Amino acid sequence: MKVLKVEQREDKRMYLEISIDSEQFEKAMDRSYKKNVKQINIPGFRKGKAPRKIIEKFYTEAIFYDDAINFACPEAYDKAVEEAGIEPVDMPEIDIVKLEKGEDFVFSALVTVRPEVTLGEYKGITAEKDVNTVTDEEIDADIKRMQENAASVSTLTEGAIEMGDKVDLDFEGFVDDKAFDGGKGEHYSLVLGSNSFIPGFEEQIAGKTIGEDFDVNVTFPEDYHSDELKGKAAVFKCKVHSVEKKNLPELDDEFAKDVSEFDTLAELRADCKAKLEKSKEAEAQRKFEDAVIDIAVDNASVEIPECMVKQQIDSQIQDISYRLQSQGMPLEQYLQFTGMTMDSLRDQLKETAHKAVKTQLVLAEIAKAENVEISDEDVDAEFSKMAEMYGMEIEKVKELMAANIDALKSDLKAQKTVSVIVDAAKAGKAKKATAKKPAAKKADSEEKPAAKKTTTAKKSTTTAKKTTAKKADSEEKPAAKKTTAAKKTTTTKKTAAKKDAE
Repeated sequence: MKVLKVEQREDKRMYLEISIDSEQFEKAMDRSYKKNVKQINIPGFRKGKAPRKIIEKFYTEAIFYDDAINFACPEAYDKAVEEAGIEPVDMPEIDIVKLEKGEDFVFSALVTVRPEVTLGEYKGITAEKDVNTVTDEEIDADIKRMQENAASVSTLTEGAIEMGDKVDLDFEGFVDDKAFDGGKGEHYSLVLGSNSFIPGFEEQIAGKTIGEDFDVNVTFPEDYHSDELKGKAAVFKCKVHSVEKKNLPELDDEFAKDVSEFDTLAELRADCKAKLEKSKEAEAQRKFEDAVIDIAVDNASVEIPECMVKQQIDSQIQDISYRLQSQGMPLEQYLQFTGMTMDSLRDQLKETAHKAVKTQLVLAEIAKAENVEISDEDVDAEFSKMAEMYGMEIEKVKELMAANIDALKSDLKAQKTVSVIVDAAKAGKAKKATAKKPAAKKADSEEKPAAKKTTTAKKSTTTAKKTTAKKADSEEKPAAKKTTAAKKTTTTKKTAAKKDAE
């Protein structure tokens, strides 16, 4: 293999011209013959037994070209990419430059490569950090949830219905005295106040009696998902068969003993306050980290190839599909229910995909600048966390993650890079926007707008055998949390590991 030419085109793609010596290509031709000979009929020979020279004389040697090229190109392309020092992020466009019997085979590859990232300020960033105090109302709400969970339930078949009751309901809806599709239910379980039905429906059930036939008059919202019902007045014929009422325990010291390890309600409230404070601090820290990473990414500049955004959207849709399937809903059904098409879903995801790709690229560049590396000890520590999380033996975790070790290392590198940025950041008040001054005076006081946010992405495969392109050092899938773009990928793989174990 020889790299004859390496050029960057105006569209930023790299053009490579690669030659494979005639002897090597002849081996590929022979592989192609052995693969295809069993399907070839030649007069005077049993099927699959005709010599190669006879077949080439009968059909010309071009009959073996396609597979020979597919056999020869991938390895040659991979070596050429390595020799040229480029990092493809998409499948190449392959063209034949020269293909003549007995001579070197020459082909070209036009491929999008990893874009250059120009880093801005990423250390010493100042971002706002919330300081949230826990209110008595929040503690009351927490205690209320415990009270609800500890409530006993009694079923009534007579009496008045109140908000908060769970009713066993029959209903049928009519518009202009005609029943409409989807407007009927029998023995439907509904909690009044859950806002499960259209506005005004549940409130009209309160005050009725069990066993009573009654009407509920409502108007469908203008933005209702059914065009036939938008803005229409409707009457629902209803009847409640039974009611489940919650019997809430008294909020006293006995309640505290029943629902916790504490002896008094005061101690329980103090514990709730401490947990809420810890939760709020964790949330404030997460938002602070998100803001710091956003600023670091905004400060960098990079031209994102469209193919990387497309790949990221593909990945996000795959994640959405997986989550929906785990809930028993195919993606196609979800699109139907939401009134979206695949194209509109892709458009909706484009901005977040673009940002995810830029975040990944910037983190990878920072990792390179800071010489961030992942040691065997880092990987072992992550395996230990996963083993503890899923209650598995660490050796089993290693076995399940063996095929994904490179992705895991990339995730860990991204997380460590995030720590480098966040550890150097400072918490402070965000700068307030200043009013514009008259044109004659405003020159030096104006701040320049921040660089526009953008992205990260999965690498793609190469050539006919789909050889995977080298992944970015901090590459990860779109993150559930912006601060650690790699975390979502790791979580997905951990979930897969858990699923396999089960």
